[in-house]
Amino acid sequence: MQEKILILDFGSQYTQLIARRVRELNVYCEIHPYNNPPKLDDSIKGVILSGSPFSVREENAPIPDLSEIKGKLPLLGVCYGAQHLAHCFGGEVMASNKREYGRANLTSVDATNDLLEGISMNSQVWMSHGDTIERMPENYKVIASTADVENAAFAIEGETSYGIQFHPEVYHSTEGAILLKNFIVGICGCAQSWTPDAFVETTVAELKEQLGDESVILALSGGVDSTVAAMLLHKAIGKNLYCIFVDNGLLRKNEFADVMKKYETLGLNVTGVDAGDKFISAMAGVTDPEGKRKIIGNAFVEVFDEESHKIENAKWLAQGTIYPDVIESVSVTGGPSQTIKSHHNVGGLPDYMKLKVVEPLKLLFKDEVRRVGRSMGLEEKFIARHPFPGPGLGIRILGDITHEKVRILQEVDHIYISGLIEDGLYDEVWQAGAMLLPVQSVGVMGDERTYERVVALRAVSSTDGMTADWSHLPYEFLAKISNKIINGVKGVNRVVYDISSKPPATIEWE
Repeated sequence: MQEKILILDFGSQYTQLIARRVRELNVYCEIHPYNNPPKLDDSIKGVILSGSPFSVREENAPIPDLSEIKGKLPLLGVCYGAQHLAHCFGGEVMASNKREYGRANLTSVDATNDLLEGISMNSQVWMSHGDTIERMPENYKVIASTADVENAAFAIEGETSYGIQFHPEVYHSTEGAILLKNFIVGICGCAQSWTPDAFVETTVAELKEQLGDESVILALSGGVDSTVAAMLLHKAIGKNLYCIFVDNGLLRKNEFADVMKKYETLGLNVTGVDAGDKFISAMAGVTDPEGKRKIIGNAFVEVFDEESHKIENAKWLAQGTIYPDVIESVSVTGGPSQTIKSHHNVGGLPDYMKLKVVEPLKLLFKDEVRRVGRSMGLEEKFIARHPFPGPGLGIRILGDITHEKVRILQEVDHIYISGLIEDGLYDEVWQAGAMLLPVQSVGVMGDERTYERVVALRAVSSTDGMTADWSHLPYEFLAKISNKIINGVKGVNRVVYDISSKPPATIEWE
């Protein structure tokens, strides 16, 4: 039985980062809503209570049932989780006199406590809360403080229960990884055996049991996610996997032919479907980003429904959905989070489509998917490929979609991505692409006035796509690419570079 850490989600933006940090310790973890935890069994070695946008003082504050957890399993409350452990067990949480956000330093540390072993005096931590624990319950012992927060960390006497009012999972908490390891490995006793190889072995076994002899249709995109999903399924069910790569008319220049050629080396059964006109005509006149995403998603479903009728015993549709897709579309756990944008491969299938959905990667982050791919021997041409959105250029063309706009953006994108490769910058960037803006600007070419389109170039650095910073590409490179685009792509006379980070901006513009 796979040992695991259970994370109860109260809707914090950082919950997924807690999961990442746990997994970086080679320990499996699952996020579940605070009000719908799984049945507790011997596989669960400890529980973490996440932060939350709510206040424990609110009338409708999320309140978990900890009767089978507190005092029986190792328990760590983070921010809201810590305040809940104080507020609901005899302490008092009050609104802070000043909002406590950003960097702080520990002014006292009980280094004899198991949770804080190896934590330095003055260690930097990251605060993000408007409430603070004003009074502790009787059997709670303060084990760390900052200049402004006396009860920054506590331990409950007679239990392996702890609370911290800072976020150890963010990089700004410089020794947060030490604290989490103390809890996960030292206190919970996890063996750190969850590796990419172990994930492959476990997932393949689960897929064999889940799918049996039934046929599976896989939506290939050419990217790392769907490719790794294909290899896992291929290991599990072999010839019963039918891969379909759809040209939705919104791919990069020459991408359909290039990707089909790449897949010849993997031994997969791949069918290409040219459906570009279907997708673009369905979006005629539609400018709303969510509207375009849903149309693209529905068109994909229709294509796969048609293809499924050509395959005997086809009962499943497999997708390369990963965690950030699910998180941004809807809380994977049903917890109190918000939809940022819907993803075409998230949310189930319509009633008329009789295929069941299988998503072997839906709880992995992008960097974890890459590690799994490498453990299966996938070449870097698949592993190192930049993420590319499922809706393709449809969400990089702001406004309505036409064949001419697609052509322009394909040419712009081709010049940009080719330039990154040629200048040795491609592997330094997490994701890059061009956006066609719904505006025109005045320009001069030769002696003539022009009034043509504007494109924005975007490049970001990231680890998992949940947060991202804009890439500081060399000015000389940007100048060269801008010149090539304006001289080489008819209809464009201005190039701008996007220097927004995520948050507050998303990586894609729509």
